[in-house]
Amino acid sequence: MKSMSPATHDLLSMLPLPEGLPRMLIIDDQPANIQVLYRLFADDFQVFMATSGEQGLETARQESPDIILLDVVMPDMNGFETCSSLKQDAQTCDIPVLFVTAHQNPDEETRALEIGGVDFITKPINPAVVRARVRTHLTLKRQTDTFKRLVFIDGLTGTFNRRYFDTQLTSEFARAARSRSSLGLILVDVDHFKLFNDHYGHQAGDDCLRAVARALRHTLWRPGDAVARYGGEEFACILPDTDLEGALMVAQRMTDAVHALGLAHETSTTDQVVTISAGVAVLSPGPGGTPSELVALADEQLYKAKAGGRAQVCGLQGPAPATLKA
Repeated sequence: MKSMSPATHDLLSMLPLPEGLPRMLIIDDQPANIQVLYRLFADDFQVFMATSGEQGLETARQESPDIILLDVVMPDMNGFETCSSLKQDAQTCDIPVLFVTAHQNPDEETRALEIGGVDFITKPINPAVVRARVRTHLTLKRQTDTFKRLVFIDGLTGTFNRRYFDTQLTSEFARAARSRSSLGLILVDVDHFKLFNDHYGHQAGDDCLRAVARALRHTLWRPGDAVARYGGEEFACILPDTDLEGALMVAQRMTDAVHALGLAHETSTTDQVVTISAGVAVLSPGPGGTPSELVALADEQLYKAKAGGRAQVCGLQGPAPATLKA
């Protein structure tokens, strides 16, 4: 039997696997209704509950449920408004929302589906039907999640690819601009990689990139941080809500982790083992700013690290929003 390649193993390890119970969020202002649904799904789901639209939005962002059951009639923020807010947030927009309501108005059902709901279940509920519908939508979500991850995975290293990086950087840059928070970026280059390939061969070069990618991923401790293969022997790491000190710490962990691999590099003029150089930039995006500005700043710092002898980290805090180009 043909064994699984390291790249395939890495790729599969990043796909969403059904570990433990799936997560469900029930949003309803009536505790009695919540209890009915809780008893129906408690054995098969990790259930979270919210009694208002605002609380539901906060819980959805914090807990990242796999599926949401949402009432329509609630005070302050109704179900339609809650669903619209969920769909406008990049963090929650892909969570399937099933409306569960006593209303049987076709116009309301149409509205629920038009704003992003995937189903409209009327009360009193039929437990078997509700369970079947939830199971169907959960299966569809997991299939979609798997497909999306495959599209965004680099086949060689098992990290995210350049397509994911470009998409995620644009999204995080816009989010940082809205929230007036800082966004960090690390660009990493494997030192003297052409010499490594020429000396050890391309297969060894591929193995080296896989090992470096694994080491970089293991230095990230927050769910929102991500490493992507930027191109060739270059990697990039997006760090939301991170100041310069924090980004420099992550970059230093990366350089230390790769050095600790102890991968022999006899032709390197920097060290006897494989090393990396890292350029760090942190920016608080302002109006008119673009992600390319952050990339350019990080690239300048990477060049500085390489020009300064390699196997080191250089970083820079970007200009204040008022000085950014329009």
